[in-house]
Amino acid sequence: MPIYNKLIRDRIPEIIAATGKRYTTSVLSDDEYLVKLREKCQEELDEYSTAQSDRESLEELADLLEVVYALARVHGASPRDLEEIRRSKAEKRGGFEQKLFLHEVED
Repeated sequence: MPIYNKLIRDRIPEIIAATGKRYTTSVLSDDEYLVKLREKCQEELDEYSTAQSDRESLEELADLLEVVYALARVHGASPRDLEEIRRSKAEKRGGFEQKLFLHEVED
């Protein structure tokens, strides 16, 4: 029996059960949940970084976004709140559309 020991999406047990397989899960404490979400964020970022196609990249970005939304909720914000923070920062500092790369700043 494979051992995973990782945070999973809510419907994974249902999906596993539909295949007739047995599984074990537990519910994390709030502190454990934050730790595992941060690990999952890095896992999804690593998967995005090694994606080989646009489709695979988009799938991994969607997974990463799901984790980011969960992290926002842990920190007391909704996805809408997070978007407002993002929008505000973009208005003040800009986005990344111009592909600018800073080499140095003279003192």
